[in-house]
Amino acid sequence: MTDRCDFRCRYCMSEKMQFLPRKDLMTLKEIVDLADVFIARGVTRIRLTGGEPLVRRDVVKLIGWLGERLGRGLEELTLTTNGSHLAQYATQIADAGVRRVNVSLDTRDPVKFRHLTRRGELAPVLAGIEAAKRAGLAIKINMVALSGINDDEISDMLRWCDREENDLTLIETMPLGAIDDDRSDHFLPLDEVRRRLVEEFALVPSLARTGGPARYYEAAGLSTRVGFITPLTNNFCDGCNRIRVTATGTVFGCLGHDQSVELRDALRRGGVPEVSALLDRLLAGKPRRHDFRIEHASPAVDRHMSVTGG
Repeated sequence: MTDRCDFRCRYCMSEKMQFLPRKDLMTLKEIVDLADVFIARGVTRIRLTGGEPLVRRDVVKLIGWLGERLGRGLEELTLTTNGSHLAQYATQIADAGVRRVNVSLDTRDPVKFRHLTRRGELAPVLAGIEAAKRAGLAIKINMVALSGINDDEISDMLRWCDREENDLTLIETMPLGAIDDDRSDHFLPLDEVRRRLVEEFALVPSLARTGGPARYYEAAGLSTRVGFITPLTNNFCDGCNRIRVTATGTVFGCLGHDQSVELRDALRRGGVPEVSALLDRLLAGKPRRHDFRIEHASPAVDRHMSVTGG
């Protein structure tokens, strides 16, 4: 690997971890030790994601420890959250070194929100976004576009993001893990949405890149930059530079494949040399592309997004 690698490591701390025996989880120190291994190999960006990372015990301590690596090989430390705990932690995570958060928000309709999250309330999420803004955090809203559910809200979501000075990324639903609703019923190709928004808001392609799969558009009359993540209509694998580390130390080389190595036990058993050897094997075998097909009856992998990290 080069000295300036753009691999973005994601520590996925799913809500499911609350039900795992603590011995199965990496300790905070082990997470930081792995971060140091990755940084030494050229990783410059770390994102804490899930599930919901803010449910992890002592997560602010972890963010603080990782934040100490900023300027010492690590260039960016970010967080993806569902926003439900953001009001409580916004100031603390900003003080610890986070400068930008992604908030998953598929709708601003309280009834739809409760249906999509199966139990969630919208008000705490909106309060969390406000708290993050007051703390000085840059905010990007991640909205999964769903036909027949929130497709009529996309323009309004963009206008709201513009008023609030939040960026917006639209995401195609991906066939990962078992879910109750049929994905093919709600899959919304984003090329259709993009054409509509280009016409409505006079969007033009942007040269901006964040190191991720989103392709951005902007308009002279908008403060908001609009990103499109299109794993099905426009495969983005040729630009993928990410690996994902779960709360138990499993590392996946691809969102859409089961190719993985186990680093927790390797770290405990053999330390950095054994971890590095496994990473070499993972990266050498990193799949060239995923095989997402929305029309298939079964998902591409049984692993849900909350396990791998979004």
